[in-house]
Amino acid sequence: MHLPPYHQSVADKRWSAEQSWEWHNARPWLVGCNFQPSNAVNQLEMWQPETFDEAAIDRELGWLAGLGMNTMRVFLHDLLWTQDAQGFLSRIDRFLEISARHGISPLLVLFDSCWHPFPRLGKQREPEPGVHNSFWVQSPGREILARPGAFETLEGYVTGVVGHFQDDQRIIGWDVWNEPDNESPWYIPRELGDAKPEIVFPLIARAFDWVRSVHPIQPLTSGVWRFDAGGACREHPIARFMLEASDILSFHIYLPPGQTVDVVGYLRSYDRPLWCTEYLARTIGNTLEDTLPLFHRHKIGAFNWGGVTGRTQTLFPWESWREPILSDPDLWFHDLLRPDGTPFRESEAVLFRTLTGRS
Repeated sequence: MHLPPYHQSVADKRWSAEQSWEWHNARPWLVGCNFQPSNAVNQLEMWQPETFDEAAIDRELGWLAGLGMNTMRVFLHDLLWTQDAQGFLSRIDRFLEISARHGISPLLVLFDSCWHPFPRLGKQREPEPGVHNSFWVQSPGREILARPGAFETLEGYVTGVVGHFQDDQRIIGWDVWNEPDNESPWYIPRELGDAKPEIVFPLIARAFDWVRSVHPIQPLTSGVWRFDAGGACREHPIARFMLEASDILSFHIYLPPGQTVDVVGYLRSYDRPLWCTEYLARTIGNTLEDTLPLFHRHKIGAFNWGGVTGRTQTLFPWESWREPILSDPDLWFHDLLRPDGTPFRESEAVLFRTLTGRS
């Protein structure tokens, strides 16, 4: 099945495979995590001026760099641009300065379709006890997704942020949209139900087009995340578009080792560099010990979910949305470090340091 003409024209603007490999081969293996400072419950609390905590960011990036990490995947939010565009750009710049001091080049995420669909600026709610990512918020929220014409108002956000940093060597890339067709199955009621993929498909194409319009030097990506038995990506039109529009192909994997090997084999057949921008779900068999050496062997960029555990509470599993867990689990779901910087498992820290040459 071919993409609709507009979506195909967007896909045709991506880097050639040769450009992508040249970019990839000129850089070391990328290894990092999805970074959120431990004292921020969501993207808004991380970035708003009242709660933007440079000292915590500096301290925690230092701990993660000590494991050998050289990149982070970091979520932005459209409301922060609406609130104070220049202030937001200034805080991103400051974050990049701190990251560079630790030898870290972030991958910045522009939009996200996961968890709470009604984001609000201002003071954020306290975490709900025992619940995974209890107040993570979508960008854009339901009010825009329910009126797709309203999405056009976000062009300024995309071109403003990417345009400001379009030739900034401190940024490793732009992740245009995180899991755009995710219906947030743990959030009841499902905010847009089965209509969400159809609503978001034309919007992600617009977002890719806006990013490319300012000609960034960094590669673009958006990660596929639904896979069938045998590792093949499910052939939804939106997934097909993501694979055909991305300069570097990216994916999320929360599956046991054998299935992870199948997915990697399938995606390598596209003959483009790969980034795994989400993995690590210990309680369902997706572990660092099984996954990280595979990514290292094939030089697949590796971003596990979670650095220092904290207000996002992602040490708890997804199922905690249905049944909160009111004591710390013996086996964490995500995350690597305790609030004092010590590893959840020393063996995992040794693995990172060994594979990154820090041992």
